[in-house]
Amino acid sequence: MLVKRVFCAGRATLVLALGIFVAPSLHAEYIVLRTGLRLHVSGYQLLGDKYRLQLTGGKLEVAAADVVAIEPEDVFTPLPAAAQPAGAQPLYRDLVEAAAKRYNVDADLITSVIAVESNFNPKAVSRKNARGLMQLLPETASQLGVKNMDDPAENIDAGTRYLRDLLQKYNNDVGLALAAYNAGPDKVQLYGRVPPFAETISYVKRVKRGYEKSKSQAPAKTPAPPGAIAATTPPRTSRSQ
Repeated sequence: MLVKRVFCAGRATLVLALGIFVAPSLHAEYIVLRTGLRLHVSGYQLLGDKYRLQLTGGKLEVAAADVVAIEPEDVFTPLPAAAQPAGAQPLYRDLVEAAAKRYNVDADLITSVIAVESNFNPKAVSRKNARGLMQLLPETASQLGVKNMDDPAENIDAGTRYLRDLLQKYNNDVGLALAAYNAGPDKVQLYGRVPPFAETISYVKRVKRGYEKSKSQAPAKTPAPPGAIAATTPPRTSRSQ
């Protein structure tokens, strides 16, 4: 089914066959209303002059005239359970561990960043054109000498090197390094802390949550190299703000 989005003067309209829910395969979307409310949806259907929205736990109908934008979300949903068997090593673990050793960064932190950035999808592309497993922006990739952002080895290597540089810049403060990875070092410098952006605050919390979880399972994993830049103890989420 061909779905075409036409954006005009800041408004989003959707041309699609009636009766078909749009459910993005890798990320959900936001329905932005005139009131400023942003609804997180997993699918939507245009029925005449109304949108039927698929929300967590149910459905909701809103007038089409009240919808001012439909925005993609750069947060990738978990892979199906069958794709990640219980107790299995994360995808691309060999490449992650190689980069961790090369740049002296905790492999579990790298994996946690990848999980939030792309959910291990090497072809992931954000609405800002960040690409690959660690969602490198073209300008950042160019500075790091990346030739193919979709190549898992190149992407992980460059993303880890950039993460290492940020950890060094912020004296191993994981929260600030992650905030800079998401919003840019200029924004961290401007505010002197994790920038007060909902997306960035959520990003830092989600990466730290995954990192903390991986560390709680540390006995079953290979410990990080001695002197690794990232802390090997679970970072406290409350320090991310």
